[in-house]
Amino acid sequence: MKILVCVSNVPDTTTKITFTDNNTQFNTNGVQFILNPYDEIALSRAIELTDGGKGSVTVINVGEVNTEATIRKALAIGATDAVRINAKPHDAWYVAYQIAQYVKANPFDLILTGRESIDYNGSKVAGMLGELLDIPSVSIIKKLDADDSSATVEREIEGGKEALTIPFPFVAGTAEGVAEPKIPNMRGIMSARTKPLTVVEPVEAKTFSEVLSYETPAPRGQVKLVPADDTARLVELLHTEARVI
Repeated sequence: MKILVCVSNVPDTTTKITFTDNNTQFNTNGVQFILNPYDEIALSRAIELTDGGKGSVTVINVGEVNTEATIRKALAIGATDAVRINAKPHDAWYVAYQIAQYVKANPFDLILTGRESIDYNGSKVAGMLGELLDIPSVSIIKKLDADDSSATVEREIEGGKEALTIPFPFVAGTAEGVAEPKIPNMRGIMSARTKPLTVVEPVEAKTFSEVLSYETPAPRGQVKLVPADDTARLVELLHTEARVI
C-alpha cells in the first residue's frame, strides 16, 4: 500500500503573532514552526498501517526551503520519503492543486491530511483533493483500518457514529482518535538525514484569493463580578454590555 500524507508547516501555538507592511504580511521573525498536529496524527496512522513492510509512506509539503526542518521531523517519525513542492502556499486551493498534479503523475492508494491546519483552520484541502483527482474524499474521520483493496473509516455524526467502507484510492481528513502522535527516537532522527527528500517545482495555477490585511483579536476586557443574589444586575450587563440577550 502506498500512502501519501500531506503535511503543513505551522506556527507553534505559544508563538506571539505579529504583522508587517501595514498588516498585510505575517511576520515570521522569531516564530517557532512545527509539524501541524493533525497532520502528525495522520502520519502516525499511516506508519502503523504500513508497519512490517506492508507499504510505504510519503509525506508531501507545499512550501519554501524553510519548511524542510519540519519535513525532516516527519521523516524522523517514520515516513519513508518526502516531497517538497517549492512554492509559497498561497491558499488551500493552491496547495490542493499542486498536490493533485503531483499525485496524477505519481499515484497513491491512500491520501491522508489532517482535519485542518492550526493556523488557518480551513478544513478545505482534503475535499479539494478529492474533487481535483476525481476520487472519494471523506472528512473528518476518527478511526481508520485498511486491507489490501479498501479501508473502513469511522466518523462522528449528529446523534451517533457513521462507518464507511471505501475502495482505494481515496482521500481522508483525520482527527483525534485515529492514532497517537509518535515521538521521533534517536534512530529515527539519524536516519531522517539520509532519507530521500525530493524537491519539485510547482505547476502554473490560477490564484483565486488575495489577503488584503490581517488583524489580531481584540484584547479581553476586564472581568466584572456580580453578586450571586443580584440577578437583575447580571441580566442588565448581559443585555447592555455583553449583548448576548
